[in-house]
Amino acid sequence: MPAAEDEGQPFDRLRANGVSSLALATGSTIGILGGGQLGRMMAVAALQLGYKVVGYAPEGDNVAADACSDFITADWDDAEALARFAALCDVVTWEFENVPVATVRSLPAALLACPVEALEVAQDRLREKAFAAELGGAPAPYAKVESAEDLAAAFASVGIPGILKTARDGYDGKGQWRVRSTIEAGALSYPGVTCIYEGFVTYETEFSVILVRGKDGQVKFWDSTANIHDGGMLALSVLPAGALVEAQVPAARELARKVADALGYVGVLTLEFFATRAYGDKGGPVFNEMAPRVHNSGHWTIEGAATSQFENHIRAICGLPLGGTKTRFEAIEMRNIVGEDALTAHAILAEPGEPHLHLYGKREVREGRKMGHVTRVGHAVK
Repeated sequence: MPAAEDEGQPFDRLRANGVSSLALATGSTIGILGGGQLGRMMAVAALQLGYKVVGYAPEGDNVAADACSDFITADWDDAEALARFAALCDVVTWEFENVPVATVRSLPAALLACPVEALEVAQDRLREKAFAAELGGAPAPYAKVESAEDLAAAFASVGIPGILKTARDGYDGKGQWRVRSTIEAGALSYPGVTCIYEGFVTYETEFSVILVRGKDGQVKFWDSTANIHDGGMLALSVLPAGALVEAQVPAARELARKVADALGYVGVLTLEFFATRAYGDKGGPVFNEMAPRVHNSGHWTIEGAATSQFENHIRAICGLPLGGTKTRFEAIEMRNIVGEDALTAHAILAEPGEPHLHLYGKREVREGRKMGHVTRVGHAVK
């Protein structure tokens, strides 16, 4: 064994029980870019595995800080603060896909758990659609929009109804404009930033494919939930997802695996799909978007799977063996708690069925803001 490994390198020294000598040792520090609830739940999982966590995010309601041993509050382009953050970390991950690429690239490459290309693809909806199509996926018809003339041409070529989205940024329904008729199309002005116009897809339900990929390329999948949205934001995820989703999961998983492999991805990766009866000349899953991170539709895995998405993400980026992803119950429902519903959420604990309540500790309650979630499970799988 090289002497350097005996001089404080943060890696386990033993290969016993299948643990690689390149696994991050107990007591090492995981850096998380972003301060929201996903970072909070990742940090809790990391603490359970014996790691320390340091977070980094600009000023805001950084609820992840509650689970971190240290948290640096600074702008994404603060070079001095980022250097201090990097000096504290043995590995760095992110909790949401809109962390600026320039921020990630400014960190030492050796610290990054996953290639930054995953962020570059996910942050640009046009690039994301083309990337999925190149790997054999089937996105909805779309057109690039950079002017009022482009928007009119997109309506003509893609058709109406459809949805106009900013090509970058935007989530939970933000930065999106639905176009249901020619009247709405005529009233919609070009927003002034690069956009993508997507044709409307007739679908039965939306569903997620969530996988975890280890440093050795091993891939494991969780079962796919049917996802119900309200105002562009996920409201409910349900298992079992239904026969149509189950029939289309294999093709969706094939694309998800190709995406993960092509990116050299490490950690939890989510792809969202529409389950359709017919698309073009054949039925099949229509690719919607990808999220290179743990995902809202995977929160059910905390109680409902052998290993949660949060723990498996930490295992993956730290080089530990991946945990099992088997579903533990016959029926599972995860519902988001939004806005002022959080003020009375503790009453859920008195409801039958032993609900599992998760509140994120957010200080500011406002309409449309995710404040927590509740998971209900029924009948253990025998």
